[in-house]
Amino acid sequence: MATCGAQLIAYAALRYRNGGERGQAIRDSTIQPPRRTRFVDAVNFTMRMSRRAGLSRAPELEMQALIDAACEKTGLSDFGNRWFEEPFAVLLAAIAEEARLNEVGQWLAGVQFRKLLVDRLWAQQWFAEHPEILARPLPHPVIIVGPMRSGTTRLHRLLSADQRFSHLRHFETISPVPRPGFTHGGPDPRIALSARLCRAARMSNPRISAIHPTGPMQPEEELGLLVQSMWSMKHEAQWNVPSYGRWCEEQDARPVYEHMARLLKLIGWSQQSSSLRPWILKTPQHMMDLPTLLEVFPDARLIFTHRDPVAVVGSAASLAWNQTIIHTDHADAARVGQQWLRKTRVLIERMRAARDAIPKERMIDVHFEDMDRDWRSAMGRIYDFLDLDIEPVLPAMAEYQEMTGSAKRRRHVYSLGEFGLTEGQVMEQLGDYVATYDIAMEPRLRAAG
Repeated sequence: MATCGAQLIAYAALRYRNGGERGQAIRDSTIQPPRRTRFVDAVNFTMRMSRRAGLSRAPELEMQALIDAACEKTGLSDFGNRWFEEPFAVLLAAIAEEARLNEVGQWLAGVQFRKLLVDRLWAQQWFAEHPEILARPLPHPVIIVGPMRSGTTRLHRLLSADQRFSHLRHFETISPVPRPGFTHGGPDPRIALSARLCRAARMSNPRISAIHPTGPMQPEEELGLLVQSMWSMKHEAQWNVPSYGRWCEEQDARPVYEHMARLLKLIGWSQQSSSLRPWILKTPQHMMDLPTLLEVFPDARLIFTHRDPVAVVGSAASLAWNQTIIHTDHADAARVGQQWLRKTRVLIERMRAARDAIPKERMIDVHFEDMDRDWRSAMGRIYDFLDLDIEPVLPAMAEYQEMTGSAKRRRHVYSLGEFGLTEGQVMEQLGDYVATYDIAMEPRLRAAG
């Protein structure tokens, strides 16, 4: 199969919009969540028939075999801190015991792991050849911390419009490590790969452009940098691996964030951006690892986003479902619902506990409804917090808002009932969060995103 088709299935989250009003939170629980696309069914069938005919075989998802393959491909052997092997072993065991991957899922897991291992080897080679990379500072980054679907992407992209900050681009989060032979100002095959991925995603699911419009040079979160250490909730949203997720919740993630910092320095060097420009960062994983994040970035300034948890849980379950069904034929909607209700609760608990140790002058709270109602005023508060003049960047922000406005008319529709959940169950676990942070409950006919 062509590489672009493989990458498409691996990275493009399939979205679905069923009938009814936007974001209806309570529906008949007999309503079923969406099935995967016929495109994925066809690929899975083709792979199954190929294996039965002896034309291909299942990939070997065993750590040493994958490591050996990466070393053979690159001719390198230095992976840096080998701590990543601990979460890797736990993840592979969970995949074998819990995920029940189909043919597509098995193949994609092998492709993903080999790529991550090759990237680690290439990263260490860049650090060895250019020691000036690791000498770059990462001064006072601005880090957006909040549940997924709480407005973090919109806020991240608005801030990324300001050239006083550095940000990751789509091609850099998918492939954070330049390939050997990369030169500043020369061709970068990672950009062409990103463009193919975006075209393939739109062709496979036209709604992706409305739900999460992106392109090779568009701002994106640093999730791909955390995955380089075989870490992050990406794996839980992609596969049914609850034992891995719970194991990660009990670990010290400092090696993960130290490697992320090194990769940020490499990306900044490859961008030829000033090392004095603060990074704009965001990914929901930071809620889980906030104390460690602040150990690695001790002068970070934090923007916390908040949104009605009924909308957050329903949307998170929907996104996880639409990814999981690509990789397995045995997805269980009720199980997905319970997992993401629990995960959202744990994330919020960890975030609330960590906030107690953060000086108030280093953090600000921003509510989803405030951004919806008057984004200029909300961004003005943020810029006052950052002690920056917002006026120079308002035209670029307004352009982004106008560009995304038409796409936002087409909504990601989901319901708690599709995943065996009710509003009461969510509020029983997260009602105190709503009260503490004075979060507005959204009308049930508009709680989507």
